[in-house]
Amino acid sequence: MTTETTAAPVAKRVPTERTHHGDTVIDEYAWLADKDDPDTIGYLTAENTYTEQTTARLGLLRETLFNETKRRTKETDLSVPSRKNGHWYYTRTVEGQQYGIHCRRAVRDGEATPSMPEDGSPLPGEEILLDGNALAQGHDFFALGTYGVSPDGRWLAYSTDFAGDERFTLRVKDLSTGEVLADEVPNTFYGSAWSADGSTLFYLTVDESWRPYRVWRHTVGTSADADEIVYQEDDERFWVGVGLTRSENFVVIDSQSKVTSEVRVIPASNPTGEPAVIAPRRQGIEYSIEHHGHRFLILHNDGAEDFALAYTSADAPGDWVPMIEHTPGTRLEAVDAFANHIVVSLRTAGLTGIRVLPVGSTESYDIDFPEPLYDVGLHSNPEYQTTSVRLHYASLTTPDSVYDFDLVTREMVLRKRKPVLGDFDPAHYEQHRDWALADDGTRVPISLVCRVGTPRDGSAPCVLYGYGSYEASMDPWFSIPRLSLLDRGVVFAIAHVRGGGELGRRWYETGKLLAKKNTFTDFVATARHLVKAGWTSADRLVARGGSAGGLLMGAVANIAPDAFAGIVAQVPFVDPLNSILDPSLPLTVTEWEEWGNPLADPEVYAYMKSYSPYENVTAQDYPPILAVTSLNDTRVLYHEPAKWIARLRAVAPQGSYLLKTEMGAGHGGPSGRYDSWREEAFVAAWILDRLRVTA
Repeated sequence: MTTETTAAPVAKRVPTERTHHGDTVIDEYAWLADKDDPDTIGYLTAENTYTEQTTARLGLLRETLFNETKRRTKETDLSVPSRKNGHWYYTRTVEGQQYGIHCRRAVRDGEATPSMPEDGSPLPGEEILLDGNALAQGHDFFALGTYGVSPDGRWLAYSTDFAGDERFTLRVKDLSTGEVLADEVPNTFYGSAWSADGSTLFYLTVDESWRPYRVWRHTVGTSADADEIVYQEDDERFWVGVGLTRSENFVVIDSQSKVTSEVRVIPASNPTGEPAVIAPRRQGIEYSIEHHGHRFLILHNDGAEDFALAYTSADAPGDWVPMIEHTPGTRLEAVDAFANHIVVSLRTAGLTGIRVLPVGSTESYDIDFPEPLYDVGLHSNPEYQTTSVRLHYASLTTPDSVYDFDLVTREMVLRKRKPVLGDFDPAHYEQHRDWALADDGTRVPISLVCRVGTPRDGSAPCVLYGYGSYEASMDPWFSIPRLSLLDRGVVFAIAHVRGGGELGRRWYETGKLLAKKNTFTDFVATARHLVKAGWTSADRLVARGGSAGGLLMGAVANIAPDAFAGIVAQVPFVDPLNSILDPSLPLTVTEWEEWGNPLADPEVYAYMKSYSPYENVTAQDYPPILAVTSLNDTRVLYHEPAKWIARLRAVAPQGSYLLKTEMGAGHGGPSGRYDSWREEAFVAAWILDRLRVTA
């Protein structure tokens, strides 16, 4: 590669041959996958230098955007406390500090939810359980993996990651003394569960491919060398999780592939007991469980594409007795059990919802919400014996809000709305639902937000966001940094393309495997519709997506480069074929049920090759592209966007391509809140520049 910093870096070419199903491909940039090669780090560093120099003229705008986010954010703040076993648990943030402080305070006699100090100061009698700022001291990156207090309130299990590679070190803290025990387990995964008496902790470890596959049992106060394997998942398609039911009666071990489930339980009062299977796995059948008194509630898709709710005996699991029958178009997503109520999270007509089933009654009811576009779901609800539930609510114009909903009286009480400082007024913004028509006649929903008075004559700049994989729904969300774009006249739109879950399981099924291209053509159809409907014009439209949404960005860059004035691809999955062909890479085998197995199936190989962004770079005119990645990302490896940018620059050298690599972060980018605001300001400034909005 060249060492000049005034010109774009040029990656060296080292031909590497790949042959599958009679197809031989030469990959000249495969060498970038070697993180230990000094040339790899040198190339990434040179790209960072080039990106910084190229965008230096946007420095003032970046600083302005960062300061706008900072000024609008209440930096010293307090979450709404949640009650659990005699304590209120909450998190505080302090101005100038990057990370949250996790706290609790004893419940006082007859006390309802305590009033929160307006200035965000500590509650009287506060006990600090974990200070993220103290833990992060001396580290460029910090993340918590598991965080769980034992049922008796004495022990805290927590795990930390200082690299961004999601390999956590697990520790136990004695909350009665403040002492961190000698117990220490390296290389653990997210998730943990306590036994009923707090003597035993269950945790997870991963295999060489970063797949959580083992559940371990640890006795508090002993060496990790004595820990025992409780369950090991040998099928490489399956991930394992572990948790404690809200009732605190069962430890739940769930094995999940993309399309199949199997759940085991251990009585929390007998932590050395053998895990019992609720229902043996059957290919294509997904189910999850929740304990409720004498039964397990089961959310499942057995003969129910959009899922149904049933129950079985907790003492002797067997037949599933129906509770909510399958209704096509109403996707049941989760079930939460409380002593006298069952709460089901669902979505219908592209919107989320909450359904309540009172115990002992045949009548259920749905909670109503006033806005035409919104996202609602259960918030922190740790107590089983309760007559109210806490909800999280937000929309494109309504900041994140926490409500307490009385399950008996149906009264809704706003506990807190995320403060937005300055002159923010939701009445100054408006949100809309529009629909694009895909090539095959499918109607694709679009969510939009803009400043009131934004013109509809095609002159407005616009950002179009998309994802479209794993049945993940991009429901409307509120963003303080986004206000800086809206106030500059930018329209923000979300394309709810196939491959997501916005319109139920069928919406997902028709955007995966050998139907994956629907995701890409839906997004292009959305972009064309926004222009046709007068929301924007092609030369003022920037596309944005991350991870699997980064694959979407790379694909649409190849098939419709004329539709966009710029493309932002964050931690983008742009070399999917090479990655899915290599079962030694993290996550590959588990991904075959999402994308197909190109190793075994020549049709899948040919189909993936036909849409892979990296494989399909051609000598055409591309819009300017900004790719952002992280060196320690274990989900989408850094070399995918590095190879993509290198090939774009070689094959279509007339274009403008930038690569920014966080050299000490993971899939989520920078970990501190101020660092993440600066990262967003960097991206937003580039977008505004592409949209010709620089004020």
